Amino acid sequence: MHNFTLEDLVQYYYNETSLQKTAEIKDALEKDWALREKLGVITSAQKRLEVLKLSPRKKTIENILNYAKKEVKEFSA
Repeated sequence: MHNFTLEDLVQYYYNETSLQKTAEIKDALEKDWALREKLGVITSAQKRLEVLKLSPRKKTIENILNYAKKEVKEFSA
């Protein structure tokens, strides 16, 4: 039996594997509970990431805007 890496499983999850590799992974998933568990962890993590809301700190945005203003002034001069 082939030992699939986490990278293989992530590619499989996102449908980025070849037809042959997809078939091999599907076959292995039917036979190997540990591999199914690993895929379950990937699936669960992806679902948690979908609902995660991230945004930069207010200070970071202010710094970017101040830098942009400074660059515009220097460019205009």
